[in-house]
Amino acid sequence: MTRSSKTGAAFIAGGSIAGVGVSATVGGMGLAGGFGAVGIGATPVVSAGAVAGAAAYGAFKAIAQGDVAAFGTMGIGAVGGAGVYSVVGGMGLVAPKVGLAFGIGAVPMAGIGAVVGLAAYGIAKLLDESEIIETPAQLFERMEEKVLLMDAYSEAVIELEAFLSGEDFNQKFAVLEVEDELQALKAELKKKSEFVTPKASTPNIEPEIISPTTQLPENWRCVRTLKGHLAAVNAIAISSDGTTLVSGSDDRQVYLWNLKTGKWLYTFSGQAEAVLSVAISPDGQQIVSGSVDCKISSWQIDTRKFLHTFFYLNSPYSHNGFVNSVAYSPDGIILASGSADKTIRIWGRYTGTVKRTLNGHSDAVLSVTISLNGKILASGSADKTIRIWDLQTWEQRYIFTEHLGAVNTVVISLNSQTLISGSTDTTIKLWNLQTGELLSTLVGHSRAILCVAISPDGKTLASASRDGIIKLWNLHTGELLQSLSGCSPVAFSPDGKTLISGGNGGSIKIWSQMQSFDQFTLDSVLSGEWWEILDVNQSDNANVVKLAYLRLARQYHPDVNSSAIAKALMQAINKAFDTFRSKDTEIL
Repeated sequence: MTRSSKTGAAFIAGGSIAGVGVSATVGGMGLAGGFGAVGIGATPVVSAGAVAGAAAYGAFKAIAQGDVAAFGTMGIGAVGGAGVYSVVGGMGLVAPKVGLAFGIGAVPMAGIGAVVGLAAYGIAKLLDESEIIETPAQLFERMEEKVLLMDAYSEAVIELEAFLSGEDFNQKFAVLEVEDELQALKAELKKKSEFVTPKASTPNIEPEIISPTTQLPENWRCVRTLKGHLAAVNAIAISSDGTTLVSGSDDRQVYLWNLKTGKWLYTFSGQAEAVLSVAISPDGQQIVSGSVDCKISSWQIDTRKFLHTFFYLNSPYSHNGFVNSVAYSPDGIILASGSADKTIRIWGRYTGTVKRTLNGHSDAVLSVTISLNGKILASGSADKTIRIWDLQTWEQRYIFTEHLGAVNTVVISLNSQTLISGSTDTTIKLWNLQTGELLSTLVGHSRAILCVAISPDGKTLASASRDGIIKLWNLHTGELLQSLSGCSPVAFSPDGKTLISGGNGGSIKIWSQMQSFDQFTLDSVLSGEWWEILDVNQSDNANVVKLAYLRLARQYHPDVNSSAIAKALMQAINKAFDTFRSKDTEIL
């Protein structure tokens, strides 16, 4: 092989490694368009990196040799890309892990085609100079093996990233080696804690680092799991009297539940796409939902009848993008909605007509909330800012810019004095709404914060993260009170004695506050089949079940939590996992 061909190989290898880095950093991606939606795994990203490397080599050779053939291949590729666009139509690329979403029009498609054409030129030059007689198809077949190896390397990089970020503590318990790995993890965590100290803006609300030997208060227990949705639950809302629960899901349905009994009452259908947000009017009479179909729909609870869709002027939609969040004013007269079209719209509840559009965010509005005194609206956005709006003058009071990632969730305390925000930067921030001052930063989650909720007494904050953990915080001290196995969304009941959260798959978890271990029996909390105890679906594969077991072991293993309750719970969890292993011996 000549020196030039070695250079070409280096370009392609460099592009592949770059693809690995992108895959490890960005995570799962998806491509959506008129054809539907498909996921983009590590292998396509690595392959795209290899193509980019080949294109770079083609450009290098074209410039060095002054070969105009390169321009011809680029032109052919650009025409091909434009042809793909004319057939497929508009597309969009999304990467939820980093909050990335953008459209791919005709010009970008033509550009992609040009890059592919230049890559073909680069490969042709590489074949000419390598002194190896093989067709481009043979070359790509040979390169495919290398790409698959790079895919395995990509998975290793992702696992290493998880280990360094602390996620290994959630997942790295080996089934038959829990004790040995637990000791190693404890030593590693102790070592990390010597160098990492969370910072808080005020000394009286400083987050606490929880070490493995710290005994967490055992106050909340999962007492019931509601099952009915066929896909992930994105939003929940509780009526002001605490009797009714509403949930919206990726299965395009809105479910009505009796919160006291856990009984399913009704299914509201009609959304064309996934339901992203739901709200119940303060008088408990009306439900609204926001959907991926860009519409806000409403129903009457008592009659179960569809009321209307909130249409924007003469448009057949409520927004020009996904409706990510909806919120009623305390008097129930107006409804606020936040959308991927970067706007916030104020609607008349009864008329369904738009009253005002608030502009200012430069990216998707992900969350909106209205203070209990009805004077303030807060919005969090993918542009990393929080905007505080005066509902009397419709002007912006403050713009908070301290978050380093998209602001996924905002909530205002019942006294209308404090705003709490959660971000993809893994932090929770507390703000003074009167002065705009940042009061405190709570850290502890290892992944993006998706939802936060404040208890009615204003003392406890619940936060749900993409790491599959719900954390409960003392809002006055910033102390971490307890960690629960659950996911977004989260909401407290009006009496503060019940916490609702998302569960595995399409399930919803009901948590109750217990004063002591004597006030409940283990059977009443962890009753049911093995899959219910481990919070998985009966059909889940061995890896999913194993990770669920390890996550629970992280919370209740005696070396992590020395309370009597944890010991009893761990025994039940072990028994459930043993039952699963007896049914499926192929644990990986």
